[in-house]
Amino acid sequence: MAVPKRRTSKARKRKRRTHDKAQVAALQPCPRCGDPRRPHHVCPSCGFYGDQKRVEVEEA
Repeated sequence: MAVPKRRTSKARKRKRRTHDKAQVAALQPCPRCGDPRRPHHVCPSCGFYGDQKRVEVEEA
């Protein structure tokens, strides 16, 4: 069985793990209302997806 000769240092371990993080959610402005929304999702503020109303949104 393979056994490491030396202990992996904290710096080496952390360098290897720099890419293990959550990605920032991509946002784009809604073409209808201008509020930020995720691509290919229904707009949470106006309820439209493309040219069709998909969801009824409550006005607070």
